[in-house]
Amino acid sequence: MLLFQQLAAITEGSVVQFVQDHPVVHLLTDSRKLSQPVGSLFFAIRGKYNDGHKYLAQLYAQGVRQLVVEQGEPEAQKALYPEANILLVHNSLEALQKLAAWHRSQFHIPVIGITGSNGKTIVKEWLSQLLSPDEQIAKSPRSYNSQLGVPLSVWQLNQNHTLGIFEAGISQPGEMEKLRQVIQPTIGIFTNIGSAHDEGFTSRQQKVEEKLKLFKEVELLFYCSDHTLVHEAVQARNLHTFTWSRTQPADLTITATTTAGHKTIVVYTYQGQKQRLVIPFTDEASVENALHCLAVLLYRNLPLAEIQDRLDKLQPVAMRLEMKEAINDCYLIDDTYNNDLAGLAIALDLLASQPKRGGHTLILSDVLESGLPEEKLYEQVAGLVQAHGVERLIGIGKTLQAHAAKFGSMGTFYQSTYAFLEQFRPGQFHNEVILVKGARVFEFEKIVHAFQQKVHGTVLEVNLDALVHNLNYYRSKLAPDTKMMVMVKALAYGSGSFEVANLLQFHRVDYLAVAYVDEGVSLREHGITLPIMVMNPSPDSFVKLRHYNLEPEIYSLEILQALLDSAPATDPVKIHLKLDTGMHRLGFTAADFDALFILLHQNPQVQVASAFTHLAGADEALHNDFSLLQLATFRKLAAQVEERLGYKVIKHALNSAGIVRFPEHQLDMVRLGIGLYGVEATGSEQEALRPVSTLKTTVSQVKSIKQGETVGYSRKGIADTDKTIATIAIGYADGYDRRFSNGVGEVWIKGRRAPLIGNVCMDMCMVDVTGMDVKAGDEVTIFGPQLTLVELAGRIGTIPYELLTNVSARVKRVFFAE
Repeated sequence: MLLFQQLAAITEGSVVQFVQDHPVVHLLTDSRKLSQPVGSLFFAIRGKYNDGHKYLAQLYAQGVRQLVVEQGEPEAQKALYPEANILLVHNSLEALQKLAAWHRSQFHIPVIGITGSNGKTIVKEWLSQLLSPDEQIAKSPRSYNSQLGVPLSVWQLNQNHTLGIFEAGISQPGEMEKLRQVIQPTIGIFTNIGSAHDEGFTSRQQKVEEKLKLFKEVELLFYCSDHTLVHEAVQARNLHTFTWSRTQPADLTITATTTAGHKTIVVYTYQGQKQRLVIPFTDEASVENALHCLAVLLYRNLPLAEIQDRLDKLQPVAMRLEMKEAINDCYLIDDTYNNDLAGLAIALDLLASQPKRGGHTLILSDVLESGLPEEKLYEQVAGLVQAHGVERLIGIGKTLQAHAAKFGSMGTFYQSTYAFLEQFRPGQFHNEVILVKGARVFEFEKIVHAFQQKVHGTVLEVNLDALVHNLNYYRSKLAPDTKMMVMVKALAYGSGSFEVANLLQFHRVDYLAVAYVDEGVSLREHGITLPIMVMNPSPDSFVKLRHYNLEPEIYSLEILQALLDSAPATDPVKIHLKLDTGMHRLGFTAADFDALFILLHQNPQVQVASAFTHLAGADEALHNDFSLLQLATFRKLAAQVEERLGYKVIKHALNSAGIVRFPEHQLDMVRLGIGLYGVEATGSEQEALRPVSTLKTTVSQVKSIKQGETVGYSRKGIADTDKTIATIAIGYADGYDRRFSNGVGEVWIKGRRAPLIGNVCMDMCMVDVTGMDVKAGDEVTIFGPQLTLVELAGRIGTIPYELLTNVSARVKRVFFAE
């Protein structure tokens, strides 16, 4: 058992306060994910976008008594946290890595380290599936391959494991050596080299050299020698290798691959013998990933029949946690691809971050591949479930059922998925957030299907990780004390108000803004507690506004008087004063001030929370002079507001474009809008943002037409040659603009662009897929990384805002975290 007093020697830190020796059981780096204070060691990491030291007081109040810090006078820290053990280190992240490296050194077992540009997570997960009959495996949960994720992954190793499989990803030179010291791999796999993170390196060659540092001391390195840069770099080193190739002699030579239905037949030569195997996938990436795994299985001398049996059972790997709307106003977190202890903890973190609403429910299968004895395993599972505030557990599996007593009264147990579905009644679930977490063999996708709302197949996928990336990008431009208000009006620019608002609340933004009171009411009913500004309040909504603690924008004397008339003079209310500095849409001018402040002084129950203005042309440099004039005018007007009120208010003027173009005018708060959703309004820093939303649909039917035949309403689409036409399940009722008709618009299908032919219909449209292997059911991307909102908006002479906000409410939103 590791004790606090041992940490100084391991991390090269110094103990500034020691109260009582505690065991170090849980490593904590995110204050929002605290579940078990006893035994937790918090590393206050100062990152690019945040500083863990800001949360020390909060964690101390929640019972954490072991802290690793980088800053602050020791005496001051002692006074603030008198009952805490405090370790002072030069760099908290490096201290975490040193601790994980020490932990790794306690285990003398084989460890596979995996790196490469693509396929790391898939190869890791598939190897875990393929080797689990022979080994007790510790592995990276999901894609925990960063400077932070790797040490947290390695910390899972325990005395029952016989094999570790950890992936390592880097984005700049110098990072891999740190990860090598943590993982200490004995076996290596280099998957491939591609464009991912090219921007962090001077050349692709440099990136290969950096990645190869992971394998400095491995006993064996697996790789495909067809990747020339990788092959040449490996050959320049004195490494023991196992190669495979499709084009040249290698330890494993692939002589042929042919597709048969949904499978790929592989013919290969190994140790002088020609053999044949079937891989249950056909796409090139999956085949390459499977061949890496095949190389490992052959090296381990598994019989051919056993290899084939294990390959047959390979399952696709879900690379993300998805949150979906479900029956009876429930939300479903779908995590059905595996169920190990580390993955369960990550999924429970996401569940715990959701507002309670009708409660948190966990549907859980037997936990596999933990490496722990059953008794200890299910004690830990029960501890995790209880610490994350789960109110109801539905346990599925004979082993979980045998340990039902550990979960007390919260649990209902079934021997199988079939037994649960036989007794499933939709009316038993209302307003809940339900985590479905199960190992593949339990086929929990059937449970997901039973819970999902029956909606049409067009979906808007919202990448929550991209949202966080964009939020942090704009935060990085702000002074430490500048607050942030985020716009979630118009269904969060089409992305889904509640889900986005909840993420923003979790990431501690200061304010939300909606257009109408009903939008704010919906957020409150879904558990959002952040301050909410309503930009377009109406007199008939003022009673509801007060009831739900919403704060109206007040832009005229008339709307202020209506607010005052709506409730007794004793009822306090916060308002936000809109000042017109040149937009000339809504707002007070200096000429209104005398009457405004007479009214405010007569009604001291009204507190002005903020004063703000709206810039008319911040996104374009040609309006710079006007924008600066607006900002100067606002500063003068805001100073008068504070002088006449007799107290300070929050002042804000900058929108997404203004944050980029006028950083010296941040004032007290900024308002982030379209930038959060992946569109950089000035166009100058678009590459810094990640696309958030991907609109997808499916092919309904494929047909052939002859030259001269027409397609669609008004016969607008005319075939100039014989063509193959695919009808896709999206139309203008879904928000797909009719202006994309007749070749103006394109969609992405099977890795290519396909132009529209004919008019966009209400519920469908047609695309030209001549020469493409397209069939009914194939996925179609309407906009996303390959067809950006900026490009598509330009094609029809509009702005990205319109395309996002036009996506109909009937289109299902699916939220995912990678």
